[in-house]
Amino acid sequence: MSSPLSPTDYDSLEIQQQYNDINNRWDLTDDDWDNENSSARLFERSRIKALADEREAVQKKTFTKWVNSHLARVTCRISDLYNDLRDGRMLIRLLEVLSGEQLPKPTKGRMRIHCLENVDKALQFLKEQKVHLENMGSHDIVDGNHRLTLGLIWTIILRFQIQDISVETEDNKEKKSAKDALLLWCQMKTAGYPNVNVHNFTTSWRDGLAFNAIVHKHRPDIIDFNTLKKSNAHHNLQNAFNVAERELGLTKLLDPEDVNVDQPDEKSIITYVATFYHYFSKMKALAVEGKRIGKVLDQAIEADQLIENYERLASELLQWIEQMIITLNDRKLANSLSGVQNQLQAFNTYRTVEKPPKFTEKGNLEVLLFTIQSKMRANNQKVYTPREGKLISDINKAWERLEKAEHERELALRNELIRQEKLEQLAARFDRKAAMRETWLSENQRLVAQDNFGVDLAAVEAALRKHEAIETDILAYSERVQAVNAVADELEAENYHDVRRILARKCNVIRLSDYLRELVTARRQRLHMNLELQRMFQDLHYLMDWTEDMKGRLQSQDYGKHLHGVEDLLQTHTLVEADIAVQAERVKSVTAVAQKFMTEDEGYKPCDPELVRNRVHLLEQRYAELCELSAARRSKLEESRRLWKFFWDMAEEEAWIREQSRLLLSDDYGKDLTSSLRLISKHNAFRDEMSGHRGPLQQTVAEGEELISKGHFGAGEIEEKIKEVKDQWKEMEALAEDRERRLREAYSYYQFQADANDAEAWILDTLRLVSTSEVGHDEYSTQTLVKKHKEIEEEILSHRPAIDALHEQARGLPSAYSQSPEVDGRLPALEQRYEELVALAAHRKQALQDSLALHKMFSESDACLLWIDEKEQWLNVTEIPEKLEDLEVVQQRFETLEAEMNNLASRIASVNEVAGQLLSTDQRNEKSIRDMQDQLNSRWNEFRRLVDQKGSALDSALDIQNYHLECNETVCWMREKTKVIESTQSLGNDLAGVTALQRKLTGMERDLKAIQGKVGDLRSDAEKLAAGHPEKAPAITGRLSDIDETWGELKDTMKKKKKK
Repeated sequence: MSSPLSPTDYDSLEIQQQYNDINNRWDLTDDDWDNENSSARLFERSRIKALADEREAVQKKTFTKWVNSHLARVTCRISDLYNDLRDGRMLIRLLEVLSGEQLPKPTKGRMRIHCLENVDKALQFLKEQKVHLENMGSHDIVDGNHRLTLGLIWTIILRFQIQDISVETEDNKEKKSAKDALLLWCQMKTAGYPNVNVHNFTTSWRDGLAFNAIVHKHRPDIIDFNTLKKSNAHHNLQNAFNVAERELGLTKLLDPEDVNVDQPDEKSIITYVATFYHYFSKMKALAVEGKRIGKVLDQAIEADQLIENYERLASELLQWIEQMIITLNDRKLANSLSGVQNQLQAFNTYRTVEKPPKFTEKGNLEVLLFTIQSKMRANNQKVYTPREGKLISDINKAWERLEKAEHERELALRNELIRQEKLEQLAARFDRKAAMRETWLSENQRLVAQDNFGVDLAAVEAALRKHEAIETDILAYSERVQAVNAVADELEAENYHDVRRILARKCNVIRLSDYLRELVTARRQRLHMNLELQRMFQDLHYLMDWTEDMKGRLQSQDYGKHLHGVEDLLQTHTLVEADIAVQAERVKSVTAVAQKFMTEDEGYKPCDPELVRNRVHLLEQRYAELCELSAARRSKLEESRRLWKFFWDMAEEEAWIREQSRLLLSDDYGKDLTSSLRLISKHNAFRDEMSGHRGPLQQTVAEGEELISKGHFGAGEIEEKIKEVKDQWKEMEALAEDRERRLREAYSYYQFQADANDAEAWILDTLRLVSTSEVGHDEYSTQTLVKKHKEIEEEILSHRPAIDALHEQARGLPSAYSQSPEVDGRLPALEQRYEELVALAAHRKQALQDSLALHKMFSESDACLLWIDEKEQWLNVTEIPEKLEDLEVVQQRFETLEAEMNNLASRIASVNEVAGQLLSTDQRNEKSIRDMQDQLNSRWNEFRRLVDQKGSALDSALDIQNYHLECNETVCWMREKTKVIESTQSLGNDLAGVTALQRKLTGMERDLKAIQGKVGDLRSDAEKLAAGHPEKAPAITGRLSDIDETWGELKDTMKKKKKK
């Protein structure tokens, strides 16, 4: 038995087939093949690469659709086969869908190491499935290696979709490989369909009839095969693919343009055909599962009563358990020590009297269930399993919950007993501590009722410190009061039975504590009022001294002698103003504090309000006077600073103007294009700088004019300075305009020189390229030269505007530059060389076109001769078979050959036409062209004669085989009619039977007339065939004897039936 081919084997076979095709097409010498740069090797390399790229593109599209058809079951899809499989996630999901197994979870993350780990998991799973992966690692998939990625998907397709396909032949019961089995299945399903001959997975599917035949074989209702034509391959393929996708739900893995090519991709077609195989194979497996249900019903009745008894006892036990759990979970316990002790006694009675019988009943249920299951196993029945809620495990769980509730009930009773004992002890401790707290609070109330604060700040602060010490002591003792309250709260929270008495005593302690805190708070308020008053008097004294000091500083007459001096004075004055502003808040604070002591309302007053009112009024008067002096001094300092600032800014602008005017008088305009551009850039930068200076200068002038309009004491000097700077600015602008004009003229001249140099250098380089006599040694090299020459011609045309632009530049130059020899005499020389370049380019283009036509003609001639050699070899080794099926296969190949011959005839005509054209223009290769043309035409005529001979022999053999086939069908037809006549023996017993018999005999007579005509036709065909093939005349006439004998039997049977 042959084993399935691995993906590596498939690749090796395809590569070997490609090399065989190359060797058959190019029969070159060893020296030619040893030459690495030979035209044959270069052409075949490019041809192989193009075929490989085309096959890779088709495989990528097919495999992508195949992967998405399976990933759709988990709502996933990929868009790019090479990129989306690199992280390994989609690869793992695909293998899980195909295998139905759970793979290890993919590693999170997008780093390369995570991707390698995920792909390793998928490859390891394939190795566990006995899939051979040769020369393939995880890094190849992560790096997006196209060939190995496609190989991996093909391996998966072979393993999970194609490997299990097998068909046993009737000859030797040999189990074929997956590929051969799939091919045999296709051949079996398409047998008998006209123009369908499946012998491979490439060209046999190109016309689309094979796909339509497979679908029509299983579902003739969705495809009308008779309307399909072999010549319309694209329509056939589109019809089959659309019907399979719409009616069968098969994903459209291929497009018509992928199959309707010279050499379709084998792997893609195998993948798509395998989906048809699996779909139609599943149609037969749905009708076998309905006959095994009725044999076990009788044996189940015996166990029903035991099961019913078990469920009843289980329900009763579970009901008792649930009721007892509810009782045990009741936490309404007695709120006294004696009541809890009585409840504990009742619980002990339940454990020793009521619970043991129920435990015995639970064990009996387990024995009953075991008995039921043993009987059902003995009867070969499905073992009974109680429904959810009545399982032995459910009863055990309920019993565990009962014991848990029992344990919790016991713990609750014992904890409640301990709690009641502790509450009695806690009540006694509360009474003892409450008496101690009441005594201490009464004594401290008498202490804080006295006032002795003093008459100055130091005495009041000492009294405040003493009061704070008392408060600290009271605050510390409040924790002890809280402790007593906490004991009372605990007794209340624990629902102590004598809680009313406890709460009454707790309220008394709280009342004494609150009254003591009220006394302490009132005494602290009186202390703070005395302290605040003394501090306010102290701040008043400080502020009065500060106002006197500031007044002397603000009355100074120094306003500065220059800009820096004025700014220093302003900075110092700002500090003074900040100090005044800061002290304003202090004055407001003192005033606000004093308001408390100036009111006449009733209450505690630490001093006379009139005294406070007089002192605050004096402070406010002095502070207002100080603010007026500060504002007046700032105004005078600001006027001084504006004057000196104007002179400072004008001096800076004047210095800058003088410096720039000196630079503008330079006569350096550059020595070449680079230096000219650098000087223009510098001049533009100067223009920007000049624009930047214009704004500040105008602003400074405006400020000076404003000072003049306001009658400033320096108005004369300001006006004179403004006029001087404006004159200097106008002179600098004139110099800038003149220098810019001269720089632009120099730049235009240097730019013309640079462009003319570039054009002249390009013309010389291009002249060297178009002057060469090299026209290529083969088609590939000539095409390369033609492509390069086309680029050169486009470049020549693109340089015409550049030369015209040089003329425009020359006309735009000043006369001093345009009449110089470097400009006036250079343009005619450039024009002359450009025209010479255009003429040489046209001459070289014609030479390259002639050479390319010659190489193409020889290449096409070689291809035609190679095709003729291959087909002649096939015709010489092909023998006319004896079987009709084999004859039809050969006939179909001849029909394919006729289409190919028509195509080749047009190609040969094209070669002759090109040869004629070349003979009229190219005299150097006349002999080789005529030899090639004569050889091709003579070989073509010989091949056509050979095809005609083989075709006539095939038609003759087909006529004989069709004759034998019609004889067999006619004999079968007559025997079938004989059986029909004999089957009417049971009719004729009544009137209805006689009527039916007459109708059948009437129809049979019509059929006999048709058979008689068919026999006559066969007799005339036999005479013609026997005359045309004397060697086979005995066999032909022998078949007529069998037909006559069967025809006689049929007529005798009919006569006998009529007599009856």
